[in-house]
Amino acid sequence: MAKFSLLSKSYFIFFLLSLSFIASFSCLHEQQEALLEFKDLLLGDMTRDNSTDLFLGGLETWNSSSECCLWSMVQCNSSSSSQEVTGLSLSGLFPLFQTQKDSTVLAPIFRIKTLMLLDISYNSIQGGIPGTGLSNLTELVHLDMRENSFNGSIPPQLFHLRNLEFLDLSVNMIDGSLPSGVGNLKNLRQLNLDNNFIYGEIPEEIGNLTELRILTIPNNQISGRIPFSMLELRKLEVLDLHNNTISMEIPAGIGNLVNITTLDLSKNNLSGEIPSSIQNLGKLETLHLENNMLSGQIPTWLFDLKQMKMLNLGGNRLTWNNSIKINPKCKLSYLSLRSCSVKGQIPVWLSNQTDLIFLDLSENQIEGNFPVWLARKSLGTIILSDNNLTGSLPPQLFQSRNLSILVLSRNNFSGKLPEINTTSIMVMMLSENNFSGPIPKSISKIYRLLLLDLSKNSFSGSEFPAFGEESLLASVDISSNKLSGKVPAAFGKNTIMLSLSQNDFSGPLPENFSNLSLLEHLDLHDNNITGEFPTFFSQLSSLQVLNLRNNSIKGSIPDDLSSLSSLRILDLSNNNLKGEIPQSFGNLTGMIDTPDLSLTLSGLFNFPVEIHDLIVNWKNSKRGLSSRNLDIYTFLDLSKNKFSGQIPPSLGNLKSLKLLNFSYNGLSGNIPLSLGDLQNLETLDLSHNNLDGEIPDTFANLQQLNTLDLSNNKLVGKIPESPQMDRLIDPKIYANNSGLCGVQIQVSCGDDLKPPDHQKERQEKLFSWVATGIGYPVGFLSSTAVMYVIGYFNMTPLNRRRRRTNRG
Repeated sequence: MAKFSLLSKSYFIFFLLSLSFIASFSCLHEQQEALLEFKDLLLGDMTRDNSTDLFLGGLETWNSSSECCLWSMVQCNSSSSSQEVTGLSLSGLFPLFQTQKDSTVLAPIFRIKTLMLLDISYNSIQGGIPGTGLSNLTELVHLDMRENSFNGSIPPQLFHLRNLEFLDLSVNMIDGSLPSGVGNLKNLRQLNLDNNFIYGEIPEEIGNLTELRILTIPNNQISGRIPFSMLELRKLEVLDLHNNTISMEIPAGIGNLVNITTLDLSKNNLSGEIPSSIQNLGKLETLHLENNMLSGQIPTWLFDLKQMKMLNLGGNRLTWNNSIKINPKCKLSYLSLRSCSVKGQIPVWLSNQTDLIFLDLSENQIEGNFPVWLARKSLGTIILSDNNLTGSLPPQLFQSRNLSILVLSRNNFSGKLPEINTTSIMVMMLSENNFSGPIPKSISKIYRLLLLDLSKNSFSGSEFPAFGEESLLASVDISSNKLSGKVPAAFGKNTIMLSLSQNDFSGPLPENFSNLSLLEHLDLHDNNITGEFPTFFSQLSSLQVLNLRNNSIKGSIPDDLSSLSSLRILDLSNNNLKGEIPQSFGNLTGMIDTPDLSLTLSGLFNFPVEIHDLIVNWKNSKRGLSSRNLDIYTFLDLSKNKFSGQIPPSLGNLKSLKLLNFSYNGLSGNIPLSLGDLQNLETLDLSHNNLDGEIPDTFANLQQLNTLDLSNNKLVGKIPESPQMDRLIDPKIYANNSGLCGVQIQVSCGDDLKPPDHQKERQEKLFSWVATGIGYPVGFLSSTAVMYVIGYFNMTPLNRRRRRTNRG
């Protein structure tokens, strides 16, 4: 009995503890109701779905039968017996339901006044920031609203949240100026406002944020100068104002920020010299001043800052004093002196920088050979493009285990490339030098290689390195060399861009190209390619640019080429193609709508990657189209072939087309009226064909047309008039046609004096009604009247025809 009594007491104590445990997780009823209301607003009709398989990202735990402190994404205050909700982590929740809500969906949350943490980032919430609702959350310490679609200005109520320490509004659509009320947030330690549309000056009241440790306002439109009050933030550790329009000089008071470790003022409009007060910043580790308008000499005391690790001064008007020898007291890991007038040889003092991993000395006047000591260093990035370096490259350079990026374009290097004995290189750009000999086959063994640019050199040989199918290589440019043999085709499945133009490649196009499913850009112009036009191009569904100009390809164009929905530039000019232009070309989607392009290659890297321009015949000359802006161009060039038949009327569907060139073919028939629908057309060349009939009146609709050539055809009639057509007055545009006239060529048309057709028709209707009015009441004279009227109207046109015949 004693044992039973003891056991009963134990169970009773356990029961009491359980009740206490459950009670400790019970939240306030009104807060639970608010959260359930938020769930209903967010899910809408989905709440009526009884499927147990529905994934709600944690919201499936939110129900009235359980305590809200046990719910996913909810935090409660464990020190209170009432268990108040103090935190909601709702980041990335909305996209799970493929829905985009406006800010009103947050209304129930604003009733939970005990919140200290609210994270609603990455939710694509639209509308203005709900200032009235946020003003209720007076206990808020951490507010994260980044990566949404909030618009409008920052509400002033936000700056009455006196306990706020973390505020992130970055990557939204917020505009307006930064309110002066930001100075009220005395406890704020981190403020992120980047990637919005904020403008105006930084308010001086921001100087009241004495505890602020990180201030990030990049990628806005803030203008004006840095306010003096900001320079009193002595506890500030990170000041990042990059990518704005801040102007004037860097104030001397910047030296008051004695605890600062990172100062980023890059990509602004700052002018003047680097202030000497910066040498007071003994804790400074990172200084980014690139891409401003700073001038004067680069002070050598920058290298006396012992904690300095990253120094970026490139892209200014600064100059380097080449006569001063320095002995740095810092150990740099990152140095950019791009475009800083560095002359002579590469500074020898860099050889003592044992921690250096990034070096950019591009766009200077550096001379001499590539130093062996630099080749032996374990740098990850070497950028020396646009200098005057000469000689051959040391073999040690291609034996480094750390080298990832090597950019030596536009120098005077020569000789053969050494064998490659490294697998670490990701980017190799050696264009516009004097390298010769074969391209080393070992280059194909660099398994991390993403971008290879050897263009505009003197490389020769008939065997190009063979890359495996699993190669990561995305971009290859070997154009403008002396390479020969068959067109190389051994590239990996990740290839996006192939530029093999202006070489001596011969033979037919390889079938292996059909395996390059990701290929977007194929340029083979100016080679000796022969054979029939291949059918496999229709399998390259990602193809956007196809340039086969100046080869000897023959045969006809297959209809299924129009299945390439992304194709926007097609240049097949100066080949031996024949047959009719496919009617299906009117279905080329990439030339109808502005294409949705994939990420450009330059966007894959954190430094400017120069991808060579695409050369096309545009506006009567060869032009280079920037590869960074190819998305704005749509071209169709079939000139200098043997095409016959009529121009397909379906081409009028190609609304985004900017260039259409069918010159030097055997096309016949009329010019389709539908070409007047090409509203974005800037260049049209139909010269040297057998086209007849009139120039369509619809040409008056071509408001963007500025280059036109219709010469050497059989066109007749009046040249259409419009504000744009009237500017095209060069006689060469219309030369060697059989009967054109118009104000553009100062040849009057024979029908200029006759009434317009609509006026003639009106006269005929008028006389018909007069005849009826006379003949009906005078019945006994009807025969005479009818004969009179008929005689009158038959005579008038006859006389007109005679006059027109005599005039002709």
